[in-house]
Amino acid sequence: MTKRILLACAGGFSTSMLVEKMKEAAASQGEDVFIDACSEGKISENLPTDVILLGPQMGHIEGEVKQLVNNEVPVATIDMMDYGMMNGEKVLTVALDLIND
Repeated sequence: MTKRILLACAGGFSTSMLVEKMKEAAASQGEDVFIDACSEGKISENLPTDVILLGPQMGHIEGEVKQLVNNEVPVATIDMMDYGMMNGEKVLTVALDLIND
């Protein structure tokens, strides 16, 4: 079954590059995933999803997003270093771990 991963940031643009890196990592690992990015204001339009990862600059809304999904979907803030380095493999691992917990 395809796992759905949603990345959200202020504008949805900076996460687009990270999405591509994550897709490359998923392909090399044989993971069946759908990964997409959106802006903060479009999160509810991109549900349902299996996990929501917020850009580091959006960490302050993590509680609000958890309320939005009634704590039924894991929500986490992407590590600033992994985000800055566009470490798609590491961020993918975090997302999959959250889904599988």
